This record gives sequence, C-alpha cells and structure tokens, in this order.
Amino acid sequence: MENQMQEKASAAKAASVLLANVSTEAKDKALEAMAQALEKNKQLIFDANQKDLDAAKAMTEAGDMSTALYDRLKLSDAKFKDMVSGIRDVAKLEDPVGKTLSTLVLDDGLTLYQVSCPIGVIGVIFEARPDVVPQVMSLCLKSGNATIFKGGSEAKNSNRALFDVLTEAMATVPEIPVGAFQLAESREDVAEMLKLDQYIDLLIPRGSNEFVKYIQDNTRISVLGHTSGICHAYVSESADLNTAYTVCLDSKIQYPAACNAIETLLVNDKIAEKFLPEMSRIYQENGVELRFDDASYKIVENAGLSDLKKATVEDWDAEYNDLILSVKIVDSVGEAIAHINKHGSHHTDIILSTDQKEIDQFVGLTDSSSVMINASSRFADGFRYGKGAEVGISTNKIHSRGPVGMEGLMIYKYILVGNGHIVKDYAGDGAKSYKHEKTQEKYCRLQ
Repeated sequence: MENQMQEKASAAKAASVLLANVSTEAKDKALEAMAQALEKNKQLIFDANQKDLDAAKAMTEAGDMSTALYDRLKLSDAKFKDMVSGIRDVAKLEDPVGKTLSTLVLDDGLTLYQVSCPIGVIGVIFEARPDVVPQVMSLCLKSGNATIFKGGSEAKNSNRALFDVLTEAMATVPEIPVGAFQLAESREDVAEMLKLDQYIDLLIPRGSNEFVKYIQDNTRISVLGHTSGICHAYVSESADLNTAYTVCLDSKIQYPAACNAIETLLVNDKIAEKFLPEMSRIYQENGVELRFDDASYKIVENAGLSDLKKATVEDWDAEYNDLILSVKIVDSVGEAIAHINKHGSHHTDIILSTDQKEIDQFVGLTDSSSVMINASSRFADGFRYGKGAEVGISTNKIHSRGPVGMEGLMIYKYILVGNGHIVKDYAGDGAKSYKHEKTQEKYCRLQ
C-alpha cells in the first residue's frame, strides 16, 4: 500500500512540471470536455451516489454517522448543476499562470521579473463531499497544479465515478499530461500521504474539526484549511429588524451542515426584548433548536415561548452543523467582538447594523477571514465570491485566507534576465550601483 501511494505521488509530481506549462487554450478545452462529460453521465454518477447513500442511511440510523455528514454526501440536482456550472465558470477565469507580478530593473540590461507559477502537487483529503472532486479538479487544472484526491470511504462510489468521468474527459485533450490527477481510496492512504513531503507541496483537508486537526498535527507538509466553522451574527441596537430576521434565518437554515452557517446569535441588550421573541419564533417554526443564556432565556420565557433550553459553557465553542443555535445577550459591539474573537474560529461573522461607526469598529476588530455587513454568512463561498469554485476555506493568516480559489494555488518564481552581468562588478572598490527601478514591463516567452 505504501509503494502504491508513493507511485501515485511520484507520477503526479512528474506530471506537475508538464501541467504547469500547458496552454490556456488546452486547459479551457479540457474543462469544457469535463462539464459535458458530467452532463452526459449524470445518471451514472447519481447511481453511484445512491449506493453510498444506502450505506450511509444505515450508518445514520445506527448512530454511526451524523445527519450533517449524510447531507454533505447527498448529490442533489442543485448540487449537480452547481458542479457543472462551476467548471464552466473556472474556464471563463483568467489563466493565473505566467503573470508578471512585478518588474525591477537592477541595471541596464539586467531585469528581474516576479512571475506567477503553480505550487506543484496538491493533496486534497476530504470527508463525505463528492462535489469536492469537480470543484478542486477544475481549479487545479486551470492553475496548472497536479492533484491527489483522497475522499472518505462513505463517498467511495461517488468519488470514483466522478473522478473517472472527469479524467477520461480530460484525456481527450492530448496536451493534458497523464498522471497529473490521482485518486487514493484506502483508509491507509491518508497516513501514507502525510509522509510524502518530497512529492506533495500542499495539503488541503476538508472535513470536521477533529479531522483537520489530525492532518495538521501529523505531517510536515504545509496545510491550508480551517479547523472549525464557529460563526456568529451580532444584532446591533441600530439594526433594521426585518433585515435581521431574514439574514439571521438564512445564515442558520439555508444549509445548516455548512461550515459558514452561524452557530451563535449575539443580541444587543437594548434591542433584545423587541427582537428576540419574534426571531425565536421564526427559528422554532423552521425547526431550529435554541439554547439561551440566562438573560435571553428570561426574555423569551416572559414572551410565552415554550420548548426552551439553556445554553451551557460548552455551547459557545460548539460547531453544531445542525439546526441548533446558541443565543447570548451582549451590552455592546465591543462585547460582541470580544466574544467572537474568543470563541469563534476566525471563519465568517456578521453584523446587523445601520450605524456606520459601529460597523467600522466591528469590521476592524473582528479577526475573521470573512466579515458580513447586513448579509448572510452563507455568502462566504468560492463560487459566490466569483472564484468559479473553491478548494476550501482557510482561516490561516499566511498564504491564503477565506474562500480559496485559484489564487491560493499559486506561488511565484523570480526570473533574472541579463547579458553577461556578474556580481563582481557590483562589489568592492569602484563598484557599479544598482538602479532598482520599477517598471511595467512584462516577462514574455515563446509559447
């Protein structure tokens, strides 16, 4: 098993150099072939997904799989449509490879270019979400990165069907190197992948908090990811109530299993008695279980609501991924920010407010990768951010942050063009001086 995983990684590494130099035209042709292949093979893919769902249903009923994981596993018509349109959207994006990022004239005839290039080999390890395969494959293809996929066993049939359909379509374009995309399927492959730092340049884990943390703690390979999605909505004293009702509801129920769904609602004490009873009724009508701190519990109890639960200390640090929401009263935007920065995961947080000074304070001091002003947290997504799709959401502060599209799969190299220049002429007595003049000149090469 170890040799097999190493062989796949080695093949991807060799192909990555070739893929980095494939023309934009060939990559876009392959992407369109992939989109058409999905449409042509929809029933085959859904049949494979149903096999996974049948097994997952039994696991869910036995308590061995959460309903959130089951929801992520299921391919709906809407998800399928998004997969196809996501690939075509990536094809429309500008090719990020070979862009001149900066140009510096060191001296006459000696020019330094900083040029974008792919990272190399990306290892994507994910749980239960087969739609990750087309999303990430399209982004990696367009950005010139070879990729090794390792999905969870619960989505094995779906992942294999999608991978085969997409790679077979890609192979119809001769310029795309065979071996650039690999699929690992055994449970043991994860442990082996984490050892292969000589082949894999970046790991992107997508799954539970515990899963991502395990990856981060057990490899020397750089990891791009977030450990959890503990997101908040803060309703200010100045909030427009109708806006707050709709945004807070959408942020919880539109897709509660998503990492950008809110888990805690923070309400300013000056508006709580007016806002909270109605908001709680709306949530309960939509099947949301609410867990209140003492102050909010008293308000909704006095308003005549039933089926009330009190929050525990653990609730403020919980990622439910379900129709559960904790509720807390705060006395100011400052207390809301402090709570978010302490208990949140630096993912996505919302302020509902019409006070620009307060909004600016929230935006400036909330340490999150996405901050929403009077808008749903569910917008924190690569497709919705215009990236075509996303390889994941990062709460890291270096390299990439937030929903990560192709820009997070790029790095750069320096190219120095001279004409017999030597360092000796710029050192010691009588040394020549560097000009260090910035220009707009682009590095060009023959295709």
